[in-house]
Amino acid sequence: MPVVHSTVNVQTGLNKPPVPHIPKALDGYPIYHRTSINSWEDVEFRKAVDDPGRKKLIMTALWTEACLTFPAFNPLAEGYEVYVRVDAVGGTSVAAHDAALRRVEQAGAVQLFCGLQREWKRSETVPAFMSLFIETDGTPGIQFFYDRSE
Repeated sequence: MPVVHSTVNVQTGLNKPPVPHIPKALDGYPIYHRTSINSWEDVEFRKAVDDPGRKKLIMTALWTEACLTFPAFNPLAEGYEVYVRVDAVGGTSVAAHDAALRRVEQAGAVQLFCGLQREWKRSETVPAFMSLFIETDGTPGIQFFYDRSE
């Protein structure tokens, strides 16, 4: 599955780099460093995501109410299907997290984790799926990735 991984304000020194297991798991994928809260507004990020004919995005972020909510609304409005990894994002409070999840759901986003596996009969993907789930307690914390299978 192709991955678009970005950070916000890491190069400015305001935020810390991703936890070590993320770049390790994403070895070979570039990291898009940005300053915008809404990743959808970053030109280089958009170039990395935009792929004609592919309209499914799986998203997660640092803060639910900002880093996830804002960039979820834009692709939904542009006709993308947006799937939100609710267990790989957190808010500044439980109330902020829950309210932001309700907002993106009302806008049309869908929650998932096991949706990536979809079918246990797909036995060739089970070991990697379970390894990732166990290694990260079900929270890989990857900002954006999308399904190119269609």
